[in-house]
Amino acid sequence: MRNSLASWSRRATIAAAAAVSLLGAASLAHAAKTELLVYSALEADQIKAYKSGFEKAHPDIELKFVRDSTGIITARLLAEKANPQADVIWGVAATSLMLLDKQGMLAPYAPKNLAKVRSTMRDPNATPTWVGMDLWSSAMCFNTVEGDKRKVAAPASWADLTKPEYKGMITMPHPASSGTGYLMVAAWLQMMGEDKGWAYMDALHQNMGVYTHSGSKPCRQAGAGEFPIGLSFEYRANKTKKDGAPIDIIFPKEGLGWDVEATAIMKTSKKQEAAKLLADWSATPEANKLYAANFAILALPEAQEKMDFVPANLESMLAKNDFNWSAANRERILAEWSRRYEAKAEKK
Repeated sequence: MRNSLASWSRRATIAAAAAVSLLGAASLAHAAKTELLVYSALEADQIKAYKSGFEKAHPDIELKFVRDSTGIITARLLAEKANPQADVIWGVAATSLMLLDKQGMLAPYAPKNLAKVRSTMRDPNATPTWVGMDLWSSAMCFNTVEGDKRKVAAPASWADLTKPEYKGMITMPHPASSGTGYLMVAAWLQMMGEDKGWAYMDALHQNMGVYTHSGSKPCRQAGAGEFPIGLSFEYRANKTKKDGAPIDIIFPKEGLGWDVEATAIMKTSKKQEAAKLLADWSATPEANKLYAANFAILALPEAQEKMDFVPANLESMLAKNDFNWSAANRERILAEWSRRYEAKAEKK
């Protein structure tokens, strides 16, 4: 009996030691994961799928996100220039990344699949500092129920938005906070010329209900009936309509403002090898297939899919967009915009 008890005790001791060893190994494996701090303006409802896709391909790397609207993320990165915190920027407007590049904050790196990326959706240097993921463009969300109640027809153009019957019925993103807001303003100034562009925005301002600090919010507001017209972008418009909101999506006939979501590595990151793996993965067909669930125009055309409520010829509707001009004049444009229109900005 004593021998049996002694034998059981030895087995129990060995099992306990093995369990402790396994726990220790698991703890060490977890501790060995590299954490990348990612600054992003990706929509919150996109991040989960992208994060999961990357971490499945690279289980030894864990992504931690700081997420906000484009303008706010851009301002934060510039404010942190003396002591940068981020390792990677993922899903931020190319025009913002061009500003950071001019400040010497980005590391040149050519992802492995760079040759397949559209030439119009990457830094043109041989070794780029930013590489595009997808393109997003402006769109209007018009609540048909509210339109009927207020006896107003859907607008078909940017010019229509200045008609007096729309007074107080429009919401759009603040261009200093939102990349969607800025791409609209930059498009109007380029399409119309600066004098006519500012005159247009003066007239639009008379009909504006509020300038929001989110590119998605105006379409959500239109979908909920808070405002009949929300100026937003095609991803949010498509999703809002798919979710059952009574909206028509309008792509103004004069042309659509647009920008490119892109990836860049911070020069100061101490985790360059892990950051390069994220940059590589971001340009893969696998990543682009995830982007295709949200956007109609991708860095890798092979991965594009038709979106439910977005025209197949969306690319032909894009306005001419000089990225260099948009980036170089951003500070001046935002200062002038705020001087003229800040009074109707929502409170932060």
